[in-house]
Amino acid sequence: MSVTAVGAASHTRTALRGIASLASGLLFGLGLSLARMVDPRKVLAFLDVAGDWDPSLLFVFGGALVVALIGYRVVLRQPAPLFDVRFHFPQTSTIDQDLAVGSVLFGVGWGLAGYCPGPAIASLGYANEEALWFVPAMLVGAGLQRWRSRLAPSDASAAIGD
Repeated sequence: MSVTAVGAASHTRTALRGIASLASGLLFGLGLSLARMVDPRKVLAFLDVAGDWDPSLLFVFGGALVVALIGYRVVLRQPAPLFDVRFHFPQTSTIDQDLAVGSVLFGVGWGLAGYCPGPAIASLGYANEEALWFVPAMLVGAGLQRWRSRLAPSDASAAIGD
């Protein structure tokens, strides 16, 4: 195979990966919208187990779990994804301080705002005022974490070689 053909195949795979990512994101956003997870009041009512609890999002989580369980079993039987040369898995399973603190911050933010990243981004399509404030703040937080990780690499990278 010529160098030109290899390059063309790589560009085609990249384009197909982008199209698949876009389609997956649109399907995910549609699902969030249909489940009303883009409405922070719906999410906060689900989180309010001591008050006026709305358990209806359990069906959304249950449906997602079933799809994921079946999907992973089918997909991981393949030698590689359709539009990539290999699967990309985390290189460590270490639970460190950064992961624990980040998880707590995520949970507190979700509980206070009623948004997690997916529904917040999907809510931008509805021009929800809360999302217009939340998403930029979330992006700043993500940027600060990326900046921090470049300044002081975590100990997780050292644990990989252990």
